[in-house]
Amino acid sequence: MIEEEFVKDNSLIHNIDPRIKIVCALLYSCLIAVSNKLSVALLGLCFAIMILAVARLNIAFVLKRLLIVNVFIFFLWLTLPFSFPGNAIMTIGNLKMTEQGIAYTLLLTIKCNAIIIVNIGLISTCGIFQIVHALRHLAVPDKLIHLFFFLYRYAHILLFEYAKLKDTLKIRGFKPNTSVHTYRTYGSIIGALLLKGYERSEHIHKAMICRGFKGKYWLLDHFKITKKDIVVAGILALSIIWLGIVQWAITI
Repeated sequence: MIEEEFVKDNSLIHNIDPRIKIVCALLYSCLIAVSNKLSVALLGLCFAIMILAVARLNIAFVLKRLLIVNVFIFFLWLTLPFSFPGNAIMTIGNLKMTEQGIAYTLLLTIKCNAIIIVNIGLISTCGIFQIVHALRHLAVPDKLIHLFFFLYRYAHILLFEYAKLKDTLKIRGFKPNTSVHTYRTYGSIIGALLLKGYERSEHIHKAMICRGFKGKYWLLDHFKITKKDIVVAGILALSIIWLGIVQWAITI
């Protein structure tokens, strides 16, 4: 099973109703994604860091996840400043680095990190069963819930099968390079993983039918909104509303 590094703690954020955290994370992410002001992005990043601090998460794990995201953002810094129209501040050969390109790339960087940090602080502090349960309460279609749950539940099996295939290739002395043989080998690996995944899904489907599964995710218990949930939800909602006001009603 995929490890849930951030679920085991017992902070204020961990004890909030998962439905509140999912809705707030969704609204916040959408607002930050559509914002075009650096001030909103910076305020959103500060808000995200505060959520992270209240959740008291392991900083090493958080930085590890942020590193993966920022590897992709690094490639944006290699291209966008030179391809965005605007006032040139530096010329490298035929390439011109523009002031507007740097500002736009900086905005994207802050927005991406803010969204990831908030989702780590709010969503990653929920267990998979809590998330699925909350999605069911939020009237998400059952098929989407099942797809999400089984993807999470059995992703590690495909990783295990891939590791076995890699070990088999190493034993046989396979060394990847830019040859046709390498491409065919990787194609065979992908095909084998697809077949193994299909066969495993068939076995799981038959097992679930034998257990009476009829496409319904049944809830054995229900969440209860407490006064603490209401207070935290109000604070999160006011923060999101303030970001919206700064974005559309205040010129900063």
